[in-house]
Amino acid sequence: MAKQPMLKFVTVGREMPEKRPPNLRREDFGEIYGEYAREKAAEQAGRCSQCGVPYCQSHCPLHNNIPDWLKLTAEGRLQEAYELSQATNTFPEICGRICPQDRLCEGNCVIEQSGHGTVTIGSVEKYITDTAWEEGWVKPIAPSVERPESVGIIGAGPGGLAAADMLRRAGLQVTVYDRYDRAGGLMVYGIPGFKLEKDVVMRRNAQLEEGGVEFVLNCNVGEDVSFDAIRGKHDFVIIATGVYKSRDLNAPGVGAEGIVRAIDYLTASNRKSFGDEVPEFDSGELNAEGKRVVVIGGGDTAMDCVRTAIRQDAVSVKCLYRRDRANMPGSQREVANAEEEGVEFVWLSAPKGFTGGETVEGVMVDRMRLGAPDQTGRQSPEIIEGAEYVEGADMVIKALGFEPEDLPTLWGVPELEVTRWGTIKANFRTHETQVENVYAVGDIVRGASLVVWAIRDGREAAEAILEKLATAGAVAAE
Repeated sequence: MAKQPMLKFVTVGREMPEKRPPNLRREDFGEIYGEYAREKAAEQAGRCSQCGVPYCQSHCPLHNNIPDWLKLTAEGRLQEAYELSQATNTFPEICGRICPQDRLCEGNCVIEQSGHGTVTIGSVEKYITDTAWEEGWVKPIAPSVERPESVGIIGAGPGGLAAADMLRRAGLQVTVYDRYDRAGGLMVYGIPGFKLEKDVVMRRNAQLEEGGVEFVLNCNVGEDVSFDAIRGKHDFVIIATGVYKSRDLNAPGVGAEGIVRAIDYLTASNRKSFGDEVPEFDSGELNAEGKRVVVIGGGDTAMDCVRTAIRQDAVSVKCLYRRDRANMPGSQREVANAEEEGVEFVWLSAPKGFTGGETVEGVMVDRMRLGAPDQTGRQSPEIIEGAEYVEGADMVIKALGFEPEDLPTLWGVPELEVTRWGTIKANFRTHETQVENVYAVGDIVRGASLVVWAIRDGREAAEAILEKLATAGAVAAE
């Protein structure tokens, strides 16, 4: 090992793990990126400039100590690198796969700004933790002392699971309630396997269960069990339901057969990958095989849909987005991957209705142009009169984003305050709501957002609960 393993960005170029060829990755739902070899991971980590103000760290929602674990990786000290990475991130191998690094850590890398190409932070993060699992460095959850306090967590997505992990390690009794039959939320049923293979999530679920976290699955709060019953059973409650109510279109013909919601489409595909019986898929309703597919939307969910349709052997896959490529909210890396796989993006296009009567046959499309900036400085799309056309389609997938369900009404808890957007009001630091000892984290507070932000919220809520217990204990001891 060289005496100076770092600062190699001038002599060593940026190199991602090998990507499977598009013609092969179209055939299955396996992850598209390979794994670094030990030497390659060390070489790429060694490109880090170890800058005095690490913008990669400050732009990471979890403030991961990225420069230090890159240095440890470059020096071959992988177990230490894993331990440092795990100290701030409950699920680093998941973030390494699905975080939009091009918008977060890598997009703010100093050497990227100077023209040398960013350090491949996400790929190294994934490599470190995958290696840790293989080598047995990931230890079981084993609290040093058991505590009597209990926490009920509603929602088994990344926010709920991150909180469960921290609280259980501190010895609290943790029960997680979720409406689905598997824990993981959108990490299991929303994100496709080519971005996040499901055994990666199931491995973490097993670790939590073996560590003493109780899972109550197929449990719809408000129907199978009341919110008040959960509050009565536990000392603390964390609401981590996410947002699952799909935004809809108000356009002629929107109710036609063949027009489906993104969440239904992706859930059916992911269930099929588990080997489940999925009648809606087998009937063809939620299967793109042999169809002309049009996806409406420009976020990461739209990217998941178009790339799933390609793998289901659609005849053609087009993505309609009302702005241009530069203003697309989804990851540019995902857009490039989709284009490689055969997806066609139709920029500056918005649906105005659907043709075909009972069964959809096409999308009526308005051509758009970008006009004056709005209050946020973003250019507003405007319709170009007389430029509409019909895009033929046998299946239309609406990927327009998600909104929160009306939890105070559904759960009979009117004292649970919400914002004008319907998200739950919670303290920005502790995440406690106006209802004492009830916390809320992730998308149900933020609106539809990233997995990494939900993990941060879950960890902060767990820390706030532990801090409140410590304060109460100190007062009682006086």
